[in-house]
Amino acid sequence: MAGGTIPVRDEVGAPAELDLFGDGFVADPYPVFAALRRSSPVHHDPATGLWLVSRYEDVERVLLDPAGFLPDNAQHAVTRLPVPALRVLAKAGFGLPPALANNGGPTHAGLRRLVTRFFSAAQVTAAVPLIEETARELLAGAGDELAGTGTYDLAADFARLLPCRVMMRLLGVEGVTADTLVEWSDAALELFYGRPGPERQVELAGLVGAFHRWLTAQVAGGAGGGGLIGGLRAHRLPDGSELDVPTAVAVCFFVFIAGQSTTGQLISTVLRTTSADASAWERAAEDDDGFARGWVDEVLRREPPVTTWRRVAARDTELSGVRVPAGAQLLLMLMGTGSDPAVFPDPERLCPYRRNTRRHLSFGAGRHRCPGALLARTEAVIALRAAARALPGVRLVDDGDPDMLGLLSFRAPRRVPVERRRP
Repeated sequence: MAGGTIPVRDEVGAPAELDLFGDGFVADPYPVFAALRRSSPVHHDPATGLWLVSRYEDVERVLLDPAGFLPDNAQHAVTRLPVPALRVLAKAGFGLPPALANNGGPTHAGLRRLVTRFFSAAQVTAAVPLIEETARELLAGAGDELAGTGTYDLAADFARLLPCRVMMRLLGVEGVTADTLVEWSDAALELFYGRPGPERQVELAGLVGAFHRWLTAQVAGGAGGGGLIGGLRAHRLPDGSELDVPTAVAVCFFVFIAGQSTTGQLISTVLRTTSADASAWERAAEDDDGFARGWVDEVLRREPPVTTWRRVAARDTELSGVRVPAGAQLLLMLMGTGSDPAVFPDPERLCPYRRNTRRHLSFGAGRHRCPGALLARTEAVIALRAAARALPGVRLVDDGDPDMLGLLSFRAPRRVPVERRRP
């Protein structure tokens, strides 16, 4: 399914078109979100087959009704995979049976409880020293590179690697480098949520196949006795049977990507937003009043890494007065809900002490809410403080090229170059 165009109107009423993967939308989606909320809150796009749901109350209702709106399509490929790419995946034995994000069945609750144990409040608190130490290690040479070259990329050299290294320690992942896991995860997101051309799809399929083969070998071979893989091997389904290897691999596939790629995207966005504001960067370094935590919460509300999510209507229903037929493929505009003025006054302003900041839906809601939400938020806060303290007096390099990752459900800066501020 390729991105189509959607006739909408911007803030001043001028005609506009939306391409879900277009540079204009990726760079600044807010006028489109506002136009959809105002004039077409449940918009069917015949070019893509998706129903765009943009108002906070509708999105929340869908997320909180897993029986009426099924998660079955959450991980379907957005762009049809060509035969050569499918052959590469088949050769690798690739398959993702329902496990977490795409699982609406009776096995979901037990698998979610198992995964959540690794991201509990106690586990996250215990992990704070590890996160801080890892951040310091990654930033150790940042000052020298900045002095030598004049710039430092906070995304490529810091944000992308921090959550991966932490996740590997927390989940007992061994036998692979952080760089490789990041590459595999990024490839999976682009293949299933992007609009790559046929040749690129084959290339991505090779990386995703390698990822799947490695995960299968880890699960089948008994790796990680005390980590997530060991917990999955010991897990029992509601009927008492053992968890099959393909489903255990599917759990790992989702957790390994969500546990580091999307968190790295969040950290990159936080650092880009903060380094563009000298006052915010300085306050993050001081952080004697919880500023960093409040700032991260506001970035999550306004500009989350997970921008949309999908559901299937289980039956005929109505949203904002619009009849939605059974089987409709819904695209929930998570990012847009954080700017819904009916919930968040002056939504375009980042207000670190906004009273209802955490009402945002950026981590989802209900039974499929992100189990790693607390860890992701904590890592982003620590990363912001560490970067602001390691690199005082820097600012975002405004080179006119935001270089944004723009997938159907994921958006973040690929680069966050900073330089010394001039007196």
